[in-house]
Amino acid sequence: MKSSADVVVIGGGVIGLTIARALVLRGVRDVCLIERARLGSEASFAAAGMLLPQVEAATKDDFFTLACRSRDLYASFAAALHEETGIDVELDTTGTLYLALNSTDQEEIEKGYYFQSRAGLSIELLSDSEARALEPCISESTTGALLFPQDIQVENRRLLSALANSVTNLGVNVLTGTNVDSLIIDRNRLNGVQTSGGAITCSTAVVAAGTWSSFIKRTSFSIEPVRGQMVCLEAKPHLTRHVIFSRRGYIVPRRDGRLLAGSTSENAGFDKSVTAGGINKILQNAHEISPMISNLPIVDTWAGLRPRAPDGLPVLGACVEIDGLFYATGHYRNGILLAPITGELISEAIVEGVASPLLAPFSPERFSPKAVSVK
Repeated sequence: MKSSADVVVIGGGVIGLTIARALVLRGVRDVCLIERARLGSEASFAAAGMLLPQVEAATKDDFFTLACRSRDLYASFAAALHEETGIDVELDTTGTLYLALNSTDQEEIEKGYYFQSRAGLSIELLSDSEARALEPCISESTTGALLFPQDIQVENRRLLSALANSVTNLGVNVLTGTNVDSLIIDRNRLNGVQTSGGAITCSTAVVAAGTWSSFIKRTSFSIEPVRGQMVCLEAKPHLTRHVIFSRRGYIVPRRDGRLLAGSTSENAGFDKSVTAGGINKILQNAHEISPMISNLPIVDTWAGLRPRAPDGLPVLGACVEIDGLFYATGHYRNGILLAPITGELISEAIVEGVASPLLAPFSPERFSPKAVSVK
């Protein structure tokens, strides 16, 4: 293990890997990435790979803007990774179908359509017959649907493999099976990180450890784990071409015939157990979307821990209390989606010393104690 680096990136999931790659591409020559387990083995691996900022948007707020910017980077991001590594991350641009399966759902999709169409976003409101013409597998209970042509998906596990290969090819010093116990700070200035294998001197560090960010001493806010269970079915021939979403669940087709169904959202601490209740609920919701899943074999199940900040938004940018410390954590259910924009903005802030206005709403400063004037 080297005893020094220019920048240390703490965390080897999709966010940490993307930041490390972006730093090298911006000219940082000595980047060290530290991962407590194996690269890409936690929330990033457990995800479904959906890139859906429009599907779940209720307003055109700062998070929506950030998420759309990141989604729109994916074509060039995927192409660059393919050129660097030869790995196809299977960016699928077929689009997403959001079903209304009862009267309440129908009211919601109509509200969503009017909001997004007025905002000039790419969206189509479909009748039940139009939706069924696109995807014959959907439930007879479907009353209508929204089609989001620009909300797409990526094969997240191939993405992780491509990123891991990329950072290795670019010369990033990767340490796996290594814990970062604390930050070494002197007079409000970062001097290094203390790891299970010894100290590493550095002038800049990025905390991108997802759910485990709070275990690093001197982190001033809490990141909690939120368990999400998943079911993998086998659909050969393919059941659907689009990602199909409802208010209660979703199904995601993969090129190799797998069909992912998800997901739960549970406060279960660091327990990654797959439970009968969780799987039953996922299958009920998937069956509501398409009763045809009843005939599909289950080939795998798993659970991951999503990293959630207190307000549910990502924590991005420089720490105001400690010079040289940056955060890129708390991405919750959007780590895969937000990876490209996170890499670009954090590497820009470090190398160029310029904080994009896009970062301001997600600054870690929002968790700092505010002074209260006494009258």
